[in-house]
Amino acid sequence: RFFGEGITILRDTIYQLTWKERKVLVYTLKDFKKIKEYDLGTDGWGLTTDGKDLIASDGSSTLYYYDPNGFKLLRTQTITEAGSLSYNLNELEYIDGFIYANQWQAPYILKIDPAKGEIVGKIDLSAITETVKAKYPFALELNGIAFEPSTKKIYITGKNWPELYEIQLGQ
Repeated sequence: RFFGEGITILRDTIYQLTWKERKVLVYTLKDFKKIKEYDLGTDGWGLTTDGKDLIASDGSSTLYYYDPNGFKLLRTQTITEAGSLSYNLNELEYIDGFIYANQWQAPYILKIDPAKGEIVGKIDLSAITETVKAKYPFALELNGIAFEPSTKKIYITGKNWPELYEIQLGQ
């Protein structure tokens, strides 16, 4: 019934973002019991947390910061790259004080400084994307970032990718 677009975990709670349904579904981490459902107000493209707030994207150049208690919109933040508006901010992951975002329909992951709203790094994953598409003709664009804090490992994948890749990013 829902097109799941991403999840994030904050403390003992799982937040699941939906795409066109514009919902955030909330579950307990312990037993995956659904406990709440919130209206998002925009399409859901990506969701992460900085350990305090929930941060969502809607495919534009804007990030939305929500209070996890009641899902009240706290603020919005426009993201720029070299002084121009960014675009197609998609899947989000918070890693070591930065927000990493897939740039939909592009082979890039953007490194965003949340204090300034500026892109401070751009990772080109064309080689991986081209390799996957050559092996699997049904594979589409890059569309997934996951971070395992205990191991500091970063994983990427894409739409219809039957593989998951571990990558390392420079500082």
